[in-house]
Amino acid sequence: MTTKIDRVWVAKAIQHIEADFQRSADTHLVPVPLPGFTAQQLYLKDESIHPSGSLKHRLARSLFLYGLCNGQIGPETTIVESSSGNTAVSEAYFARLLGLKFIAVMPKSTSPEKIRAIKFYGGDCHLIDSPHQVYEEAERLARESGGHYMDQFTFAERVTDWRSNNNIAESIFSQMQHEPHPIPRWLVCAAGTGGTSATLGRYLRYRRFATELCVADPENSVFYDCWQQRRCDLTHDRGSRIEGIGRPRCEPSFIMSVVDQMLKIPDAASVAALHVLEELLGRRCGGSTGTQFVAALQLMSEMRERNEAGSVVTLICDSGERYAHTCYDPEWVKAQALDTSSWQQRIKAAVENGSAVLK
Repeated sequence: MTTKIDRVWVAKAIQHIEADFQRSADTHLVPVPLPGFTAQQLYLKDESIHPSGSLKHRLARSLFLYGLCNGQIGPETTIVESSSGNTAVSEAYFARLLGLKFIAVMPKSTSPEKIRAIKFYGGDCHLIDSPHQVYEEAERLARESGGHYMDQFTFAERVTDWRSNNNIAESIFSQMQHEPHPIPRWLVCAAGTGGTSATLGRYLRYRRFATELCVADPENSVFYDCWQQRRCDLTHDRGSRIEGIGRPRCEPSFIMSVVDQMLKIPDAASVAALHVLEELLGRRCGGSTGTQFVAALQLMSEMRERNEAGSVVTLICDSGERYAHTCYDPEWVKAQALDTSSWQQRIKAAVENGSAVLK
């Protein structure tokens, strides 16, 4: 009898998630005019317009469906997640949709805007000192509460169907069909869990596209070194200043074999890029978008140098409103000893004349 009741509840829960999906339009693909690039075109996939405000809305939906279909989530299950913020916001959104309790385990450095968003959706925030401790603490809370630890860092690469089902890669290529260069030369993303890069890279191979995948990595992250050395055992003793991307360990969902190139982006360049983007778009974007924008400009400058025409697609991961007390706060930037002025000049020069950003 219990199994039958659980199956009925699970069916209704999945129906709620599917109905929520149908109420949401696909995210926009925004062309960005750059005077210095006449034969190269940049597009930004605007993931900030999801109901929970970020790219992680896709991941959270997939994680919930995975847990429901695996029999791990029931009507009384407490959902626990380790996160740097955006995934927790999105999971809190879906937990409220299903009437479930949600606990986010996050570093104390997480922006107050993200903490407020989690609480808005009814979630609890469990803040800890070190980003290295989020995994064990989330496991402990889930075990002691009899709940379910979502573990995005392990399962992100497997919960999304990278072949179809309106994943982000399929959406990009569908929206690019009528553009001058419909098959992009590059897709550019950053890595937090590694789930997005895994989805993009696998889809490119499955569909046999010549498009290459570049992953941009911030300071205080091991992904770049792991990829270069083809090692998964490297660690870093600090956490990333660019929230949502970069990790102190090589996460299980980071599939380095599907990545064609990686670029290490200085944090000062990422923050400086946000101000240039604000002038170009008339709106603010999150820090990871700045990281990706710098990488995209660098790849485009190299294409220009080779007289190679084509398109580059990257992401707006979330809104800059979530970083009012970090990336957009001059006092925070000063406290982090980030010299953004010279980088802002270099990025503006790239936009205007197509020059390389990274020397």
